[in-house]
Amino acid sequence: MPLYTFEHPDSDGHGPFIDVMQSMKDEHEYTDEDGVKWRRVFSVPNASIDTRIDDFSSNEFVNKTKEKGMTMGQLWDESAAASERREKTLGKDPVKEKYFKKYTKERVGMKHQKDPSRKGDGPGGMDLYT
Repeated sequence: MPLYTFEHPDSDGHGPFIDVMQSMKDEHEYTDEDGVKWRRVFSVPNASIDTRIDDFSSNEFVNKTKEKGMTMGQLWDESAAASERREKTLGKDPVKEKYFKKYTKERVGMKHQKDPSRKGDGPGGMDLYT
């Protein structure tokens, strides 16, 4: 059964307070032994939902996004936002750098189109991708 908080009617918002356990179906009123009817105090619940994803944890990204039923575009948007937050925090995105490095290694030196280090990697310093 939940607790309901009541305040003495002669107080100025600073107490005294009393917590009374009542059923949700009860009428939420409290009258003390002297016949004084106390005012009910409504408070903001302390509930919270963990919506933040750790930008540096790929496992957490996978686990939290799979429960949301996101589309591929929404996943890409969330991933891009995480990349921006990493860049803002560290000045660079180590996850993106690791991906570009792996991409280049797997393709025998060819750089990803969005890799900032690829500029001027063609013959004579030309950019082959533009």
